[in-house]
Amino acid sequence: MSAAALPLSPPLRPQLASIGLIASVLVTLGVFLSGFVISEPAPYELFMVGLIGIWAILGLRISRSVAPLLALYLTFNIGGMLSLTVMTDMADGPMYVAVSLFLALSSVFFAAIIEAKQQRLQLIFRAWVASALITSALGILGYFNAFPGSEAFTLYDRAKGAFQDPNVFGPFLVAPALYLMYGLLANRLAQAPANIAGLLVIALGLFLSFSRAAWALFLFSAVALVLVMLLKERTGAFRLKILALSIAAVGLMMIGLAIALQVPQVADLFSSRTQLVQDYDGGHLGRFARHRLGFLMSMENPLGIGPMVFSTIFPEDEHNIWLKSLTSYGWLGFLCYLTLVIWTLWAGFRNLLLNRPWQPYLMVAYIAFVGHTAIGFVIDTDHWRHFYLIVGILWGCFALEHRHRKRRTSEQ
Repeated sequence: MSAAALPLSPPLRPQLASIGLIASVLVTLGVFLSGFVISEPAPYELFMVGLIGIWAILGLRISRSVAPLLALYLTFNIGGMLSLTVMTDMADGPMYVAVSLFLALSSVFFAAIIEAKQQRLQLIFRAWVASALITSALGILGYFNAFPGSEAFTLYDRAKGAFQDPNVFGPFLVAPALYLMYGLLANRLAQAPANIAGLLVIALGLFLSFSRAAWALFLFSAVALVLVMLLKERTGAFRLKILALSIAAVGLMMIGLAIALQVPQVADLFSSRTQLVQDYDGGHLGRFARHRLGFLMSMENPLGIGPMVFSTIFPEDEHNIWLKSLTSYGWLGFLCYLTLVIWTLWAGFRNLLLNRPWQPYLMVAYIAFVGHTAIGFVIDTDHWRHFYLIVGILWGCFALEHRHRKRRTSEQ
């Protein structure tokens, strides 16, 4: 018998248990810090770089199930490195690619540790909810100038919480909101008040971000979650419960919206932001014009034009993840990103309704991923930390499913 196969001696078992507990606590803290990105490098980057480095030294295992994610992201970033070669002035280009590489490795890291221990899924989502509640509360308090200096949590009269941009703050809140919604619909009614309270805080913070992409993402995700749960749970009693709670939740949110609109500054900004096409969307060199011109320009630049170069040619950034992948990562990066999105969408769809312990987490992450993929046509999600977390969660669940099927096949 090899040494690896020998049973652990009793003195070693408590030590390994303690190490596992510390590791899970550190992962939880890392996810929690993802909600506080006022400046860069943020505490999240500093903490996660150290955590990933230590874990890699101590033995981070990349399985065959997670290896494709690593390969796609590394090739994607090779495209980014190649795009640097066409820049006349690199400026912050190398740092941009370095951050991209770190975020890619963070996604692979989360997938690997979830595959190693599926219980970490619950810790990850609970930490994400806690972070979302605090940063939402900061955004709400800042919007209403609740204390001196609270304006630090707003930008252009929009709540941004502990983020640099309301357009990132809003989408960050969607997955935690979905997790609370799932708990509200799936758990006992005795737990409903806590879920409803948390959901209202997050929903108000999301609303006050006045991000049209975040609003659309939340609306789509909430409806999709209810529909998927109705497909999965086909008993009449459960469907009635979902219907009743959904109506109650929508009613409470409508009441909250009506109350918020009584504030003149909220009503004015809401009226402005609900216009489908803003001046900076359809005007001369607006968002949509930049998309068209940017794609035409990318067809003539196989290596891209380099990170953050687009805004030196046009009035603003790309505001489109597909165009961003072409300009900052070249054709190679674009093909890798397209492959990653299609692979993730297909694998998630295949596993969405399976009866597994990790299925609720996969469901929430998959719906959020689909929504983020959709809003990527009008916004740049390239360096959104929570998007890489979503991808890591999904691929971790895919790896768990692959191992489950392999084990079941070997037992037959």
